[in-house]
Amino acid sequence: MDKLRSMEIFVAVVDAGNFTAAASAFQLSPVMVGKHIAHLEATLGARLLTRTTRRQSLTEIGAQYVEQCRAILAQIAAAETGAEAMRSVPRGRLRITAPVSFGSEWLAPAISDYLRLHPEVGVDLSLNDRMVDMVEEGYDAAVRIGALDDSGMIARPLFNYGMAICASPAYLKKHGTPQTPDDLAHHECLDFMVGAVGVRWRLQSVHDVHHGRGKRALPASRFRTNSGQALRAAALKGFGILMQAEVLLAQDIAAGRLVPILCDYLPPARPMNLVYSRDRRATPKLTTFIDFVVERFGPAAALPLASSA
Repeated sequence: MDKLRSMEIFVAVVDAGNFTAAASAFQLSPVMVGKHIAHLEATLGARLLTRTTRRQSLTEIGAQYVEQCRAILAQIAAAETGAEAMRSVPRGRLRITAPVSFGSEWLAPAISDYLRLHPEVGVDLSLNDRMVDMVEEGYDAAVRIGALDDSGMIARPLFNYGMAICASPAYLKKHGTPQTPDDLAHHECLDFMVGAVGVRWRLQSVHDVHHGRGKRALPASRFRTNSGQALRAAALKGFGILMQAEVLLAQDIAAGRLVPILCDYLPPARPMNLVYSRDRRATPKLTTFIDFVVERFGPAAALPLASSA
């Protein structure tokens, strides 16, 4: 017999004072109620109730056991109520990972808006540019840039992740505006580093592709760093020209602090997706977060970039 069911029936017998009332409550026969009580007594190896023709009463063990049953059944009811609430109202904590530039400039402020809409949800946001193992590291969702492998993840497209080449108005006024990648040989170009290696700019126009010309690499940079924000700061100070993600530079471009140049030579934009595991249960906290991010940053969304120069 189901022990929890027997415990429920035992508590009902004690509360009702007789087998007949408990049997009616559970739509059972009094004989079946007696079998449930006998099952518990056999399991415990002790009598729980003493019965006479006029009344029934708890034994000492029965009095102790009924209170334990009440506590266990109350915990189960609370757990079921909590689970039901989790299925109906966004509640709990989400673990999200995203690339540094997009995560810091756009996703983090958006999460603040999401949390205002859902006060019972918390978010742990991890920003890094490595490919995390979502299942192994326990993430609910991740923003991924570039082509996706066949990992069994569900992917929701976001806007494309494009690049921008920019310099400050002061730098361009002093050094001139390069018109082709060849002109960059005479400019300060700021390089992003991965490990101890600078990521070389390799620029190619549609005209170059048509004529079979390869990508053009630049001479070594005097300032290299593994932080896009540090490169941005140097460019804003008027030191040189940088190529970084639009998401990092969009607000500076819109405000006129940086001017986009060489737009015909930019690398192709890469796809960006919000991904989550097919095995991840669709709780309200996850589904509302996914819907919010897709609405805010979906393919139709546009960053406030200024017109190209």
